[in-house]
Amino acid sequence: MLFKNRLVYIISVILSVLSIIFFIGIIYKSFFIVKNQFIDIGGLTYVNQVKTDEYTKALANRLSKGCKTQVCEVQSMLDLVTNIPYKVNESVARSGKNVIEQNYGDCDDKSNLLISLLHAKGYEAYFVVVPKHIFVIVHLDKKINKKALYVNGKAYYKLESTAKNSNIGFPLKYRFDEIKAIIDPFKNKKLVIENLAYK
Repeated sequence: MLFKNRLVYIISVILSVLSIIFFIGIIYKSFFIVKNQFIDIGGLTYVNQVKTDEYTKALANRLSKGCKTQVCEVQSMLDLVTNIPYKVNESVARSGKNVIEQNYGDCDDKSNLLISLLHAKGYEAYFVVVPKHIFVIVHLDKKINKKALYVNGKAYYKLESTAKNSNIGFPLKYRFDEIKAIIDPFKNKKLVIENLAYK
């Protein structure tokens, strides 16, 4: 009888310890999900769904196949995104794969898809958050005949994911004081902006 009670006691202790480890693991994992997906922007929280998974890499490679220039590559990715119908998504932003499979998205959704494709091809690109909107900027190695947003002296071209058939270097229609943040969603950090110019 004593042996049976001791065995039950040992099993219950082991199960208790395993349960505690399991819950600590869930809390730890949740912390990093929040850290990597949620960013505070002046009291508002932005949730990113950027991914550089095999699906995104394969899609980016397929879209840019046959391109000999960065402009061709970026424009082919932008064309895919802008031709996905715009529809407001009332919930949190969705991943690029979901946007493609469901064939709709708003500025958050479509920007997540676009920047994920760009990142998969090694482009330096960021989210720009302005009132009620988000868009992507990308750096190209060679300047093109379009106005660029210079962030700390470096040229970035605006990509507007919600304007059907838009081109690289879409006009910037926001004042600098309306730019709430420029974000690297893969590091989930805001860029420190020392100076901005649009020329």
